[in-house]
Amino acid sequence: MCFFFIEVAEAASIQNLDNMEITMLDKIRETAAFIKKEISSTPEIAVILGTGLGELVNHIEIIRELEYKDIPNFPVSTVEGHSGKLIFGNLGGKYIMAMQGRFHFYEGYDMKQVTFPVRVMKELGVTTLFVSNAAGGMNKEFMVGDVMVITDHINLFPENPLRGKNFEELGPRFPAMTEAYSKGLIGMADDIAREEGIRLMHGVYVGTQGPTFETPAEYEYFRIIGGDAVGMSTVPEVIVANHAGMTVFGVSVITDLGGKDITEVPTHEEVQKAAIKAQPVMTLLIKRMLERLG
Repeated sequence: MCFFFIEVAEAASIQNLDNMEITMLDKIRETAAFIKKEISSTPEIAVILGTGLGELVNHIEIIRELEYKDIPNFPVSTVEGHSGKLIFGNLGGKYIMAMQGRFHFYEGYDMKQVTFPVRVMKELGVTTLFVSNAAGGMNKEFMVGDVMVITDHINLFPENPLRGKNFEELGPRFPAMTEAYSKGLIGMADDIAREEGIRLMHGVYVGTQGPTFETPAEYEYFRIIGGDAVGMSTVPEVIVANHAGMTVFGVSVITDLGGKDITEVPTHEEVQKAAIKAQPVMTLLIKRMLERLG
């Protein structure tokens, strides 16, 4: 009799999981349908703007803005510096969608919520994703204010956004992450940097859950395992974008430096100030890249 109850409980648990995932699919479609009614055409390019990197919005010929709070099923960012809008308009001769303000695991959202906007982007028809962030640097060649193209990442989040039942309409069960960040787009960025005289660094981004800044020993550890910069975002979105078959370009602004020989204490305010100083370079880079995209 005991075994019967255990089997029934397990079956019920699996059924609940299936229902939860089906509800997620319904939510993705509901949100995308709502957005489609609010805009005149759907974009193929999306940009996720990170902490303090909002200047790009000032260069967009805005056609439509949607507040997160008005979009069905969308979370609302709780972090200072993340305004919470979807912006649709023209930049670099391309019609794009910009996500001004993102969601973080440390805010208490689960990974499905953190990456929900990327799922909606795919449902809208987005094929290319630009993602930016502020990051702490541990590469000894980096300086505060440097712009680092993300060539790869190390996922140290305690949860993977793809955990759970997989639906083939969203992507394969075991997606390859061999080229999580497009080599073609990285090469394009390098060409533009040479032409514009931009100091453009390359590096591996380490994704952690936060919200604490790293200890000196943690910075050293991340450097030893192959990291060049560390932050509390981006990796979940990039995993889901790759799962969905998108082409991804990632860039970090180095807003502080860490390690056993660094005595400065980072604060969120200082991170924002450093990011703001780097905005013109970031904006120029992405604008030029958009101009060259086919």
